[in-house]
Amino acid sequence: MVKRLQKRFILISTLSVLAVLVVIMGVVNISNFRNVVVDADETIALISANGGTFPRGEFRKNGKGDGEMLPLSNTDLKPPEGTNGQRSAEAPFETRFFVVNLSSAGKVSSINTGSIAAVTTDEAAEYAEAVFESGKTSGFVGDYRYSVSDMPGGKMIVFLDCGRSANYFRSFLRTSLVVSFFALLSVFALVTVFSKRAIQPIAESYEKQKHFITDAGHELKTPLAVISANTEVLEMTEGENEWTQSIKNQVARLTEMTNNLVALARMDEHESKMLMTDFSVSDAVSESLEPFFAVAEQKGKPIAADIQRGLTLCGNEDAIRKLVGILADNAIKYGMDGETIQLSLRAAGRGIALQTKNFVEGGVEKGSHEELFERFYRGDASHSSTQVAGYGIGLSMVRAIAAAHKGKISAKSDDGRSLTITVSLP
Repeated sequence: MVKRLQKRFILISTLSVLAVLVVIMGVVNISNFRNVVVDADETIALISANGGTFPRGEFRKNGKGDGEMLPLSNTDLKPPEGTNGQRSAEAPFETRFFVVNLSSAGKVSSINTGSIAAVTTDEAAEYAEAVFESGKTSGFVGDYRYSVSDMPGGKMIVFLDCGRSANYFRSFLRTSLVVSFFALLSVFALVTVFSKRAIQPIAESYEKQKHFITDAGHELKTPLAVISANTEVLEMTEGENEWTQSIKNQVARLTEMTNNLVALARMDEHESKMLMTDFSVSDAVSESLEPFFAVAEQKGKPIAADIQRGLTLCGNEDAIRKLVGILADNAIKYGMDGETIQLSLRAAGRGIALQTKNFVEGGVEKGSHEELFERFYRGDASHSSTQVAGYGIGLSMVRAIAAAHKGKISAKSDDGRSLTITVSLP
């Protein structure tokens, strides 16, 4: 259990850091991409507002002392609506773009590639036709940001070369991914190293609890044996009566509960290594059910067993027989009178699936019921009935046996009336 807790602590810590890194790097990279798009759209808007040419001419300082230059206002230098028109004095010479004018039918009427050397007129025409067919008004074609503007008699498409900005964005994205990976790897290594120290108080508490259960179990055996022996002496001298019989019954119950608790504590900590051998699980299940058929029939809860023949399992046969007995006993105790208990053993993939299904008096909530496998859990009305003998640790034993065989166990209700318990073993 301590090792499982340590692994869970490492997993949760690493996933938490991963989530934080994803959020931070996602926000930063999305912000960078948005800046690229916004800057490109403002430049394209400036070009579109000036008829497909970048405004050239004299520039003046913007008055803010930040080095930005504004074009002198005249009819040839029109800043578009929604932009401040701020550009550096070198912007007209640094900006690489081309413009394609289309007719209303989508035919190329003119192409201007004078501000870019990397694109031919044929390539510009192909880009424009692809944009027109897509029906979009803005977007990216490779590293070119484009925008479609309505013009008298057709459309004008401005393509802006964003290669430099795109390369910067991709470079930053790759760097952030590499840094995040090594940061996550470092956190994983540190958490792995210090996780044992972090859960040490819990491990010590669990060890004390385990030792208390085993020590108390051994200490209880002596007084229980003495009480049992004294009761037998009383019966020999005074004769058997209801009081001595009650003492013997309670001693037997307490002895069984103590033995189960000690066995459960050992299985949880894997102190006792189970001897695993190949055996016929079909025969083991069938033979383990034999004593329960008559009891179930007598209580009006007959068992319908569907056992697939010829199934084998590598495991501890005694533990599997105990598991089957607990499941059958549990179904008989808490099953509804007059309803059949269904128990099946079938091949499931490379393993096997052992399943019990019984109707519950008063119904049961739909969904999963993992709480049934907790120690001493007797939550619903039937489980808390004083007429039902039990300690609330039987299904905990089943889960421990399944875990020792690297299997899984689940309990669920699909209809709100019946409870299905499934044990899957590899």
